[in-house]
Amino acid sequence: MVTNEYIVETLELTAKLMELHDADEFRIRAYTNAVYYLDKFTGDLAGMDLTQLTQVQGVGKTVAGKVLEIVTTGTLKELQDLLTNTPEGVIDMFKIKGIGVKKIKVLWKEVGIDNINDLQIACENGTLGKVKGFGGKTQDSILESIVFLQSQAGKLRMDKAEALAETIAADLKKYFSKAEVSGQVRRKNEIVDSLLFLVTDEAPKAHGFFTHLPESFAENPRISSPFTWRGKYLDNKIDLEIRFVPASQLVQKQFIYSADISHLKHKNEQGKTLMQISAAQGISTEEEIYEKYGIPYIIPEMREGAGEFEWINNHKNEDLITWQGLKGILHNHSTYSDGRHSLEQMARYCQELGFEYLGIADHSQSAQYASGLGVHKVMQQHTEIEELNQKLNAGGGKPFKILKGIESDILGDGSLDYPDEVLATFDFVVASVHSNLNMTEARATERLLKAIENPYTTILGHPTGRLLLSRQGYPIDYKVVIDSCAANGVVIEINASPYRLDLDWRWIQYALEKGVRLSINPDAHEMDGYMDMHYGVAVARKGGLTTSMTFNALSLAEIEAFLAQRKQRVK
Repeated sequence: MVTNEYIVETLELTAKLMELHDADEFRIRAYTNAVYYLDKFTGDLAGMDLTQLTQVQGVGKTVAGKVLEIVTTGTLKELQDLLTNTPEGVIDMFKIKGIGVKKIKVLWKEVGIDNINDLQIACENGTLGKVKGFGGKTQDSILESIVFLQSQAGKLRMDKAEALAETIAADLKKYFSKAEVSGQVRRKNEIVDSLLFLVTDEAPKAHGFFTHLPESFAENPRISSPFTWRGKYLDNKIDLEIRFVPASQLVQKQFIYSADISHLKHKNEQGKTLMQISAAQGISTEEEIYEKYGIPYIIPEMREGAGEFEWINNHKNEDLITWQGLKGILHNHSTYSDGRHSLEQMARYCQELGFEYLGIADHSQSAQYASGLGVHKVMQQHTEIEELNQKLNAGGGKPFKILKGIESDILGDGSLDYPDEVLATFDFVVASVHSNLNMTEARATERLLKAIENPYTTILGHPTGRLLLSRQGYPIDYKVVIDSCAANGVVIEINASPYRLDLDWRWIQYALEKGVRLSINPDAHEMDGYMDMHYGVAVARKGGLTTSMTFNALSLAEIEAFLAQRKQRVK
């Protein structure tokens, strides 16, 4: 089934290559304009005919025909022709942050650079900085982006890794009596660089454990062994490892392979390690391993050797936040800015899921790239929220409320991008950085501190602005930032988008020690985006976040009281 996302990506790449090859500007504009609107479209493009497609905003007859061609053939002839005439290395350059089509065109057609390796060399020897339109700063930025991309090669974000692991596990179960996901995926790592599976069989095959695997499993015999298969799956670049273990040892091996080595080497009062205890005969459950070690069970997510032993001595696993423990959904976008669904659609779905409140936080006026809200539009949205709150509660039942929020851009000097009288109209404010991401640690930290000290700031959004596997977060002094949030009563967001997962889970315990509440926010731009909170809950549990310190685990009455108290402080 061809998805909307695939159609948009195909058209977008076609537009970029058309520009690269100096195609007609009006045709390029028609493609890019269509991509903008199709990316927001919520219907099923694959199920529409030509007439229906031309009724979609931004889509003319020509582009509608291209959409049908993608749905029918899986590609575009025009795209294939463009790809044939474009070096593969040039296409790879589109992955580099900081250079667009115009600069790539200069690199390829004027400088003669047609791959990332040559581009890296040009950056390292300083020749790129001498090319007109680049300069030293651009050169350094491109080199930094290349090095970062190289370090992320062969890795997957949590969401992609989990989906691929499920597919592979289902495939393996056709050939083995048991196949279990282990390793980094079971530990809920935000970035995964290898997929590990444990398999067992009641009747091992006569010619080897893995000889019957299909061609979709491409073995690397040089690094494989009779009991361990290593290689790739289909065209995926991530490393794949399959270990055959006897059924009687599956529990112990699963425990060992789904824990970091520092967790396994931790010694108890008797000097015994978890590794030693797990090797004992007769172990039937992981809970039994911890019981013999002398402590309560530690969930797989926390087995990192990063403070989990201290955590379990002071808490119970039941204290950890769960999806069921969340009472509301904060930091969400609607069609007022760059969301795909209307305010009412977002609210009704939130209510249907059983939550007590929706915190709408569309982009603010500085975010012109995301149709940010000017003051007039803010007031318009507030009027609709008030009307919807009456409408959604007209039938009685469990109270539900849309909270008036905004994701206010933190400007370069740390100020928010509305005057105080406008900020005062919101129930809550998520303050986030979206621009000027190349500051030094000192300046970036100072910028955040000023925003945190603003009395209207309720939540510090995605604190480092990172995009996993794509963009490093800007450098900040975490302790100073968290200390400031503690001093000013500001909540810190765990942005649950699998692209972000920011605040990093490694700083959760420090935040809790300082008494800072954390909010698991999906940053949803469509209704299905609410489901990203599952990823946020996973990393929150990994960092030891308790329900009692989770901001959006507060009930509607509790969060209204909290927000009212903050407003009183401003007065």
